[in-house]
Amino acid sequence: MKAVEKIKKPIYHEMEIFEEKFALSMFSNVPLINRITHFIVKRKGKQMRPMLIFLTAKLINKGKIDDRTYRGASVIELIHTATLVHDDIVDDSNFRRGFFSINALWKNKIAVLVGDFLLSKGMLLCIENKDFDLLEYISIAVREMSEGELLQAEKARGFDINEELYLEIIRKKTATLIAACCAIGAKSVNAEKKIVDKLFLFGELIGITFQIRDDLFDYSEKKIGKPIGIDIKDKKMTLPLIHVINKVSVNERNWILNTIKKHNKDKTKIKQLISFVKEKGGVEYAKKVMLKYKSKALKMIQEFPKSDFRQSLEFMLDYVIERKY
Repeated sequence: MKAVEKIKKPIYHEMEIFEEKFALSMFSNVPLINRITHFIVKRKGKQMRPMLIFLTAKLINKGKIDDRTYRGASVIELIHTATLVHDDIVDDSNFRRGFFSINALWKNKIAVLVGDFLLSKGMLLCIENKDFDLLEYISIAVREMSEGELLQAEKARGFDINEELYLEIIRKKTATLIAACCAIGAKSVNAEKKIVDKLFLFGELIGITFQIRDDLFDYSEKKIGKPIGIDIKDKKMTLPLIHVINKVSVNERNWILNTIKKHNKDKTKIKQLISFVKEKGGVEYAKKVMLKYKSKALKMIQEFPKSDFRQSLEFMLDYVIERKY
């Protein structure tokens, strides 16, 4: 059984219902929007975020959920999809999950407006159903994600980033939405605050683990979902690189920075830099940090009673670090 299917097993029925509800949540009277959202639905991803919502809700509510849980999952997926559409525009990317991106097919102007439409549909779904407690988590996540991306862009100009700042950037730009998923799952079934807060932190730990793993793909030797060396090309300072920069000689540091600044599109020089980072232990160090966060998350979720839902969340943690793309 594939890893994602193992995770999904105790919520398979809920995920099927969710897919119908999610498609309906994007409906518009404008035919063009419906054509684009149909394209989005047909090329869905692994839906990790809705799965987290259903698993955390069932984990603490004896396997029961209600309409609020489905709405929370739909809102999160609307927001997540909107950010992906906007990310592809910002990154000038023509592909998403092996298919043409929205901006590649319909150009940037329409892609921006579709992203805005999805964002507004998510907010309205909460407002119309008076799910203001769920909306608070989502709104904070959107703010943090924007801050994280802008902070990363700002620091990329001066390359003045250390490990502490890197972790804060990935907490904001990636982990905060995953944390919101876990909190919303608990909140949707009216869990007490200390449980919601605990699951929020659990989600944050998953998110940080997820992003470090994503950053390690830049140093992979196999072809994966994103091009090898793309972070270096985009002048993004990730953990393997940050660790090495802070331990090498001044001359070596200057060579690294010069390569990123002036030769970031030279494939040969990027390969040389990737090899250098590996030789100096940057990849191994990042793996250790990733496993540390995974271990913290595992310890936290194992404080809940044993169940199929807890087991699926444990499988999720394994999947996050073992995935190939």
